[in-house]
Amino acid sequence: MEETQILYKIFTRFAAAICVLNGMTLKHAKKLTTLQFKEHSLEDDVKVLIGKIDKDEHDTIEQLLDETILVCDELGPNRDYITLVKILKNIGDSISDGQDQNEYKYTNSLIERFEKEIALVNKKIPPPPLFNMVMESRSLIEWTSIYCLYPFIPKRIKGNGRPVLLIPPYLADDMSTSFVRKYLKSLGFKTYKWELGFNMVKSHYIPRLEEKLADIYQEHQEKVSIVGWSGGGIFAKIMANRHPDQVEQILTIGSPIWGVMDMKTPVYGLMEFFRGKSLKERNERFLAELEPVPTVPVTCIYTKTDGLVPWKHCIEAATFRKDIKNIEVFGSHSGMGANASVLLVTANMLSANIQGKKIRDVGSNIERYLYPNFWNKARRTFNSKKSIVTVVK
Repeated sequence: MEETQILYKIFTRFAAAICVLNGMTLKHAKKLTTLQFKEHSLEDDVKVLIGKIDKDEHDTIEQLLDETILVCDELGPNRDYITLVKILKNIGDSISDGQDQNEYKYTNSLIERFEKEIALVNKKIPPPPLFNMVMESRSLIEWTSIYCLYPFIPKRIKGNGRPVLLIPPYLADDMSTSFVRKYLKSLGFKTYKWELGFNMVKSHYIPRLEEKLADIYQEHQEKVSIVGWSGGGIFAKIMANRHPDQVEQILTIGSPIWGVMDMKTPVYGLMEFFRGKSLKERNERFLAELEPVPTVPVTCIYTKTDGLVPWKHCIEAATFRKDIKNIEVFGSHSGMGANASVLLVTANMLSANIQGKKIRDVGSNIERYLYPNFWNKARRTFNSKKSIVTVVK
């Protein structure tokens, strides 16, 4: 927590100072600030930092605001910053609850300034490096090798007939999700194609997707899980935001699911070539629907070696709620539909979220090599003996 400790140390001081600014004692301010981190993934560490706040700093609140923004800027863009915005808004609401909002104009302005500055910081995500773009050619190897690897991929998960709708990536059709669908079918999930031809990431698909979602929901009389790869994840998130009563969960695979209006990617040039106008120009309102965090469980599979989409756009704020997970795999963007790790993560997380279960390590050697935790640990040590993830009761 070295980098984040720096951020949360200054942020908690700023949050506590806002409370004291509005007449709270330091003790009460620390208590209210601590309450906002309940169930936060860094809750225990942050409690320690809040406990170390020993003086009233509301007189220097402008300086604390500037320092907090500076730290965020120096650490770089991060989707988790929206959790900080949410915490400040919750504190502001608690302070002014049921009272005249005019008395809290300055407090509200501090929170609004923080939110605006964070939005500017998060616009600075760079495009994928040239090396990653060149390495996208390895997707040919990934699509070829999956035919050899597929028979060895573990099939322990039980889908029990639960419905899963799969949405293909940009410029691809249902053929691109064939291996994911085949694997999920072998586990007992009931899979559905999107059946709308090649995905051109256009807003006019949404009404037909809504109809399809409603039909699947009615057929099964239960919520539907949605898996979207790349541009398909955009639609998965919009469906989750529009119809949380029909969506069990979403799982995105290398999908840009926030900040797309400012995303820097070579894919934009391709989109403009095929469609005549930029994605921003045609679908501004459509893309704005990506910004809210869905109320349903979210799993984001991403690769830091993505050569088409900046990987930071492909992860959700894991600190926002405990049912939001970001899982890294090793591979190219174009090969994710034929990536054995992606297949394993998809099945494990679909089952885990449906059943409300936790995940733990298992002892299968094959999973150690196919599952992404192997790659993460391999970077740190060649002697890692930990196993990988599966669903437990």
